[in-house]
Amino acid sequence: MNWAERSRQAVWHPCTQMKVHEQFPPRAIVSAEGPWLIDDQGHRILDAVSSWWVNLFGHNFAPIREAITDQLGRLDHIMLAGLTHPPVVELSERLGRLTGLGHAFYASDGASATEIALKMSAHSWRNRGQAGKHRFIGLQGGYHGETAGALGVTDIPLFRESYAPLLRLGTMLPSPDPRHAPPGVSEADHLRHCIDALADHLAAHHSTTAALILEPLVQGAGGMGMYSPDYLVAVRQLCDQHQVHWIADEIAVGFGRTGTMFAHQQARRPDGSGVKPDFICLSKGLTGGVLPLSCVLTTDEVYAAFYDDRTVHGFLHSHSYTGNPLACRAALAVLDAFEAVDAQGRDVLARNRVAAERLTQRAQVLTRHPRVKASRHLGMVWAWDVDTAEPTFASRYHRAALSAGLLLRPIGSTLYFMPPYVLTEAEQDALVDGAVRVLDQVLAEVDQLSPAAAGQGAEVSVA
Repeated sequence: MNWAERSRQAVWHPCTQMKVHEQFPPRAIVSAEGPWLIDDQGHRILDAVSSWWVNLFGHNFAPIREAITDQLGRLDHIMLAGLTHPPVVELSERLGRLTGLGHAFYASDGASATEIALKMSAHSWRNRGQAGKHRFIGLQGGYHGETAGALGVTDIPLFRESYAPLLRLGTMLPSPDPRHAPPGVSEADHLRHCIDALADHLAAHHSTTAALILEPLVQGAGGMGMYSPDYLVAVRQLCDQHQVHWIADEIAVGFGRTGTMFAHQQARRPDGSGVKPDFICLSKGLTGGVLPLSCVLTTDEVYAAFYDDRTVHGFLHSHSYTGNPLACRAALAVLDAFEAVDAQGRDVLARNRVAAERLTQRAQVLTRHPRVKASRHLGMVWAWDVDTAEPTFASRYHRAALSAGLLLRPIGSTLYFMPPYVLTEAEQDALVDGAVRVLDQVLAEVDQLSPAAAGQGAEVSVA
């Protein structure tokens, strides 16, 4: 029995209808280098989605590997309750300097970070004598993880409908993503409508609202919806006005993905000053996609709300692997990589700007494709909405792309690139050329489907 068959029987794969693997077994990956995955048959696959948006500098990135190896010879893990260690202290201090939020609470994944931020927000209001502020706001199309608390502020219908009886659902307000604008409504007018909807809701419900959570600038699982940073400026002003926390879910968009170190840093007030959330959730690229780690950063004010002699006023949350030293060393290596410059004096963000400009130009063949309805790009994220209503499009495209040596996983009818930051020009060309060939192939297939065959065998595809 090969690895794929053994996996199908023993491993319950995430966001997958396992019956699909009877016909389409999972691909067994046995090694990786840079942007390339190598399967058990020796085939090379270009990882164009950074393995669920986590891998920043390519697989087997030497500085991260060496940092973990060094740390393994010093300290593998200790509990963080009542103990501490140098890597977690240094990482917390450096993240604090980068964000202006000086208190770091650690977990292992993005959904856990969401849970922490939600609990911390509501509990802090309670500690400050405002126990009625325990409701949350999310945005249309927003995604923040799949644990019960995170699903309460996630607006992916498949998840909300499947688990609604278990959830305490938050209020969903209109997304500033211009694709949601009604016909004939301009992008600017739609943005104004979304800001007004938030203002109206907070005016009526601020006394019961603890926090608003959103993905800054790019709504990932919502189809790579991109929106103006002006919305974030309005969020900060309205949250301040109504005493509501703003939680920035930077799990997918942090660490250079949108062109700045963190996406919310692109928001600027009319006087040129920036805006700062009350909470920032980090994960995915935090360790360069190597080890599980997440972090919630928050303000002095929130931290002070828990600083008390009474245990009940402490933040009552823990994870066994909180602040794992190996993961913290990986994260420190990631921050070192962002600070390093090449022979031309360019750091990661500067090199990314050059790479993004070239890939954007190279991908014009996709943008101008006759079956592409809309395209968008921000930093190191590209997306194209394909003109097809076939529900199997995403799964068909994913399988055809694998056969063509590309790891691409459309979200519904949205094809996107979110590659590691290390693609060469030749690898960029291979990605675009292959993506177009697969698009033409899959569209030809789905256009010929009979009504009886349409929609059969679709996999779950949210990212």
